[in-house]
Amino acid sequence: MIAELCPDGVEYKKLGEIAIDIYRGSGIKREQITPTGTPCVRYGEIYTTYGIWFDKCISHTDATAISNPKYFEHGDILFVITGESVEDIAKSTAYVGHERCLAGGDIVVLKHEQNPKYLSYALATTDARKQKSSGKVKSKVVHSSVPAIKDIVIPVPPLPVQSEIVKILDNFTELTAELTAELTAELTAELTAELTARKKQYEYYRDKLLTFAVLGGGGR
Repeated sequence: MIAELCPDGVEYKKLGEIAIDIYRGSGIKREQITPTGTPCVRYGEIYTTYGIWFDKCISHTDATAISNPKYFEHGDILFVITGESVEDIAKSTAYVGHERCLAGGDIVVLKHEQNPKYLSYALATTDARKQKSSGKVKSKVVHSSVPAIKDIVIPVPPLPVQSEIVKILDNFTELTAELTAELTAELTAELTAELTARKKQYEYYRDKLLTFAVLGGGGR
């Protein structure tokens, strides 16, 4: 499919080039979280709860109590711009649910017309993570910004190619999740070793699948 649809290579683009809109969320305090109400995401939850993608928020709030509320919707990518480590800064996740949700402070929302899961996988590669941490200084709190996120470069193949890559990586992710569940239920050295190997295999194939010849020939 790549040979057919991308015979001259794949174009690499900055996120700023594919963004329809990109903006920061609005602060949602811990005490403003409620059992029911408008679904929302606070930045810490992206580190602790959400993976490559999610379809349901674990938190809710009263939207009328939020000053200048900022929303995200199906397909949007969420980035964390505050963290405790250089390695994890600008961690991202794709929202594939169908409710309109609120983005908390220290979150950047990216709207686009690409496959959301593809973007999230591409943004988790070794290359993308290096770009996210480039120039960041290790300190008590590490910060990123909207301009820094706009400058991240990723491969952007045609949508059919993106969809096929997502199918492959979703399958790897599902297999790893099943093994993790088994390990949780029955802690054994064999399962632990298999899970470690599976994760390394997943990371290898993810990075390999998401590395292309640059449009016009040559490598990156």
